[in-house]
Amino acid sequence: MLLYSQNKTSLSSISEKPFVLEKEIQVLFEANLTVLTGWQFIKSEFYLKNNRLDTLAYDPESKSFVIIEYKRDRNYSVIDQGVSYLNLMLEYKADFIVEYNESQENTLKRDDIDWSQSKVIFVAPSFTDFQKQSSNFKDLSIELWEIKRYENDLISLNPIRKSKSAPSIKPLQKIDSKSEISKVTKEIKVYTEEDHLVNKQDNVRELYESFKNAILNLPADIEVIPKKSYVAFKTKTNIVDVEIQANSLKLWINLKKGQLNDSQNIMRDVSLLKGHNGNGDYEITIRDTVQIEYIMSLIKQAL
Repeated sequence: MLLYSQNKTSLSSISEKPFVLEKEIQVLFEANLTVLTGWQFIKSEFYLKNNRLDTLAYDPESKSFVIIEYKRDRNYSVIDQGVSYLNLMLEYKADFIVEYNESQENTLKRDDIDWSQSKVIFVAPSFTDFQKQSSNFKDLSIELWEIKRYENDLISLNPIRKSKSAPSIKPLQKIDSKSEISKVTKEIKVYTEEDHLVNKQDNVRELYESFKNAILNLPADIEVIPKKSYVAFKTKTNIVDVEIQANSLKLWINLKKGQLNDSQNIMRDVSLLKGHNGNGDYEITIRDTVQIEYIMSLIKQAL
């Protein structure tokens, strides 16, 4: 990434200031965890069964734990370490719950957590092509995030997304059914758009594609992140969540009550409704594209 500073019509390059120690990355990331990820900070240097996990976090959206590891050198296997940590989490669930309950004001029970959404994040200034390729499985919950520091106190964070043609890791699982990978993939599920669209009728698929394309055409860098119960459309945080139902779409705009200007009053207030899937206090069920332009004007307010 090339960065420049603008002074009227002139540009001057901004140089990278490399991190000297892994600890620098960890301190920066932990101090700004909620801003960077939306997750809750649970523990730094979490020791479990002779393993030291750099950072333990909790994702309230997916109701799952996240292990974060920081690296400066590039000579390590993200697959071996990541799978080992996921297996460790699934084997010692109670220890993670205890750590959460001792550090947070509220408490969790085992059934409150969606263990199938557990994941490991590696954070480093850069990754090798081999590391990127080795983690590029659509159903493996190991992610690589590149972080860089520049002059003028600038920080860039770039989560490396799986490619659209990423293969499944399940064929490897069948080779050795007793391996750590096999154990992890049996319990952990990485969701895709197709998981939400499977067995849906063509009219619902077309309706989803129409709204998806309209959302992605809004003036922002929007990502599509499939979750367990819905498909999230995000920038830094969720803008809108879409649940694909049998004959319709259910859509939530991620704004608090009173923040949305809905002159046609088509959105339902769900601020007092507990248990709905998406984020935000505004919900609508959609069966056609008649009001798509107006709905986009509402979603745009969440940007």
